[in-house]
Amino acid sequence: MGPLLMLKMGCASLAAYLYLKRYVRNQNTALIGAMLYAFSGYSIYNIFFNHFHEAIIFFPLLLAALDEYMAAKRRGLFALAVFACCFVNYYFFTGMVAFCLIYWFVRMFANSWKITLGEFFWLLFEAVVGVGLTAVLLLPTVLAVIQNPRIDNPPQGWGALLYGNEQRYVHILQCLFFPPDIPARPNFTPDSNAKWASLGAWLPLFSMSGVIAWLQTQKRDWLKRLLIILFFMAMVPILNSAFQLFNSSYYARWFYMLTLMMSLATVRSLESVQVDWKRSIKWTMGITAAIAIPIAFIPQEIRNDDGTTTTRFGLMQYPDRFWIYVAIAFASLLLLIIALRFFKRDRKMFYRVTMVSVSVITVIYAAYLIGLGKAQSYDTHNFIIPYSLNQGEDIDLPDSDVESRIDIYEGMDNQAMFWQMPTIQAFHSIVPGSIMEFYPSIGVTRDVGSRPETDVYGLRALTSTRWLFDYTGDTEEFEFSTKSSDTKMPGWSFYDTQNGFDIWENRYFIPYGFTYDQYMTREQYDNIAESSRHLALLKAIVLEDEAVERNKDILTQAPTDSFRYGEADYYQDCLNRKSDTCSTFTRDNYGFTATYTAGAQDELVFFSVPWEAGWSATVNGEEAIIEKVTVGFMAVRVPANTESTIRFNYTTPGLKAGALITVGFLLLFAAYLILMRKWDQKHPKLHRKAYRIK
Repeated sequence: MGPLLMLKMGCASLAAYLYLKRYVRNQNTALIGAMLYAFSGYSIYNIFFNHFHEAIIFFPLLLAALDEYMAAKRRGLFALAVFACCFVNYYFFTGMVAFCLIYWFVRMFANSWKITLGEFFWLLFEAVVGVGLTAVLLLPTVLAVIQNPRIDNPPQGWGALLYGNEQRYVHILQCLFFPPDIPARPNFTPDSNAKWASLGAWLPLFSMSGVIAWLQTQKRDWLKRLLIILFFMAMVPILNSAFQLFNSSYYARWFYMLTLMMSLATVRSLESVQVDWKRSIKWTMGITAAIAIPIAFIPQEIRNDDGTTTTRFGLMQYPDRFWIYVAIAFASLLLLIIALRFFKRDRKMFYRVTMVSVSVITVIYAAYLIGLGKAQSYDTHNFIIPYSLNQGEDIDLPDSDVESRIDIYEGMDNQAMFWQMPTIQAFHSIVPGSIMEFYPSIGVTRDVGSRPETDVYGLRALTSTRWLFDYTGDTEEFEFSTKSSDTKMPGWSFYDTQNGFDIWENRYFIPYGFTYDQYMTREQYDNIAESSRHLALLKAIVLEDEAVERNKDILTQAPTDSFRYGEADYYQDCLNRKSDTCSTFTRDNYGFTATYTAGAQDELVFFSVPWEAGWSATVNGEEAIIEKVTVGFMAVRVPANTESTIRFNYTTPGLKAGALITVGFLLLFAAYLILMRKWDQKHPKLHRKAYRIK
């Protein structure tokens, strides 16, 4: 990961340099700005989200391509930049679109640019072509994402105008003047409810001094207007959400765009004779102190575990870390004062001292943040490397040819992915919509992760979960069994200790592909107490109305009012389902195959595989109807008195159509470049030369 991050940081600085160099006379100034952007608080904060850096890399190239079109009428670059940004990360691309619209209109109204109607049309054409070129990936992505109910969450009421957490305003302001907190432990504002929100925008060495200097000296400059607009948008929830398609979930993941504009203001300040650096640094120090002093010394009452209260000075969560952040912020400004001493008398030395200072400050605050993060996470050398990165090579379970899922009790997110084993635990926000529909129906919260508690133990049997892993290094509070040897779920017995985990076996494991004798309608299911539904699903399959009409000849309607949910009933239901299952079940890269032998009548075979539109099924080579059952899973009907081969194939919805659209736009783009090249050759006077934009 280290070498990859080095490459990403280097690419980010190069991309920023290509954008910034248009606005400065000395290329060393652009290099300073590139370093500030690449090593900003946003970049360092999001080392945790290492895939965010691709957006940081490509965004300056998008603006550079837009500038090039507006300045030199250079054809094709903007379309390629749009393609790259959209193809790399669709989520960040939505924010880039919002920013580019603001950027373009601000500069147009500031008379920074001029454009004819024809040039505007071709600019819009290139934007559409750039998006069209990504259809092979974008169309399947859109079809997947729209299934997620989290996207339908617009800001409403007062929540659209004001943040409900007043500390968040301080958090936003603090991230401009101080190095970022670690994502999981906001320190200055512990109750800002902004964990993982990517609140980081601090520029090493300069902090906000260059930005404040530019705001103080400019009156009608487009960059000043843009910065004011961006700062205002950060403070208004509905405007902040514009960078993520107006979703009310709070994130500041567009701040890399803000840091690029802040870096631009800083480097332009370095080349402006009007700038009073002494004044701007005083303002920066004053605001930094105004944030730090109240947080450091305002008293607050702390309620102890025994019910007593203690008065403590300071609002921060971790005082020692707080003072280190404050020290880095002020030390950075002091280093800037020293560097500026060379600004007029020895510009070459100034550049050298500034670049070294930015590097030193970056190493210090980045190493500290990463160190804090690692201290809060799992032990790398005693857990991650020996028990996770070993891909589970020390795990040896019986019946390896029998497919099943595993459960990780109170474990690390996506632990099973390291071992490449199917699991019911997953930290992933882009999942089939059927999963988002199913989990709430049994009382399990499903937002960014699947983490069902042990009270829904019937879910384990329903989803063919055979093994449970409990890390041996956990405290008693997080152990699967108690001192009296009782387990947190019924029906589990200890198997062995392997790979640093106690392994428990589900004695009532049900293999993939089983049948029911009874069905219940969705209305019946909804009338069952939510806490009992996970057990009811082992008694009868849930059918929608159309599926009832197709299968009521082989299933009887269950009397749900007489269902009993004791442990003995649970055990018997598991045994009933286990008595009639598929004889074989195998997975591959395209789907899965199962073999089932039916008795005297047709059977509806249930698979605990999430339903999606991309699935197709055949039974003995003939196309079969896939029933969406049990609020999000799949079942298929097989004929009586026959050993049936059931085959499910998955094709990504929209992939083929997206590929055709991409090919079409590729041909259109090629034709556009050829025609425009011929046009420019015939009309050379209309083809402007590049110039430095002010």
